[in-house]
Amino acid sequence: MSELITLNHGSGGKQAHELIRNLFARKFGMPEPMTDSAVIKEQGIELAFTTDSYVVDPLFFPGGNIGKLAVCGTVNDLAVSGAVPKYISASFIIEEGFPLKDLEIIADSMAEEANRAGVRIVTGDTKVVGKGKCDKLFITTAGTGFLRSGFEHISTGKKIITGDRLIVSGALGNHAIAVLGARNNLSFSSSVVSDCASLNNMIQSVLAECHQVHFMRDLTRGGLAAVLYELVQISSSGLIVDEISVPVEDPVRGLCEVLGFDPFYLANEGKILIVAGENEYEKILKILRSHPYGEKAALIGEVTALHKGNVILNTTSGGKRILDIPSGVQLPRIC
Repeated sequence: MSELITLNHGSGGKQAHELIRNLFARKFGMPEPMTDSAVIKEQGIELAFTTDSYVVDPLFFPGGNIGKLAVCGTVNDLAVSGAVPKYISASFIIEEGFPLKDLEIIADSMAEEANRAGVRIVTGDTKVVGKGKCDKLFITTAGTGFLRSGFEHISTGKKIITGDRLIVSGALGNHAIAVLGARNNLSFSSSVVSDCASLNNMIQSVLAECHQVHFMRDLTRGGLAAVLYELVQISSSGLIVDEISVPVEDPVRGLCEVLGFDPFYLANEGKILIVAGENEYEKILKILRSHPYGEKAALIGEVTALHKGNVILNTTSGGKRILDIPSGVQLPRIC
């Protein structure tokens, strides 16, 4: 581990995983596998509990702002753990001189998104620091939800087996490219809007009708590649992914080619990966595609007994290559 913290440690990739496992998880006694939400069992009640901090730059971007992002991120971390999100806390670190009107817009967005997702923001904290002591506004949220009976395995991947199918709920990379454009005042010929959205209602529709959902994750920092790498580690399996099947909208694909980004590694704030049994994946795809946030859901690959510990990408050119965990950071402060 490096003796100094760098931006790479916040990327969601290799350095971030090493920092979390080798320092925080070891010091705090956190069990493996590391999941988006902790599962707490106490006196016959099972709760999912999660927390996250948001430092996105800029605060406002096409499709959302830091407030909407904070609510969506917390709701999604609970939902992909098989829980029904219920309550959120929100704390604010505000730089002296921050416009009150902007703070009101952000708070309105949080209230609107919470109402849309069916959750309540019930507690919080506010701190103001001197000019230059933080960058405008940072938000930390925590959330709890009731874990649905029979879905305790979803965040751990314990039921993943050979032949399971890999499904993504929609096109990749929109959030990262939207934030990049807003950050650098880039004028794209085609508008790219963040996919920032609360996915709990869509996820609950899947879980209500399907019994072979073996794993879920939202595709945030590190993108699809980071989640696929995590998946082979916790399942002790291999994965085969067809690059041509992975949905990416044309404006995002074109900008990635120009700017040198790979959509597999770009952050999303409204997309999930589902690992499903081979007898139910078609039903799951149908449910996802009936929902506004899952219209472009796609089957992208499967779990295999071959290539254990590796993600093998069948490329669009007809070749094969190993899809590595992201190393370094493509876009810092993306969420």
